[in-house]
Amino acid sequence: MIDNSEADVWARPEMSVVFRAEIMPGKNREERTFRIARVMPNGRVVLHNFNGEYRQTAFEKIDFLRNVGN
Repeated sequence: MIDNSEADVWARPEMSVVFRAEIMPGKNREERTFRIARVMPNGRVVLHNFNGEYRQTAFEKIDFLRNVGN
């Protein structure tokens, strides 16, 4: 049985996330892309090579189908 709190997690360690452009103006998509190091119990994430904890709203919406079929 899946715990509902686990099912609602929006991020997983090692997945890539992209900061919204308005948070990092002047940076291209590649420069705004980071890998998640750890997901905190409060839902925030810690990134590899970038200090701080970040909420889901700091990142572009994740499109799980983006590269399907390419």
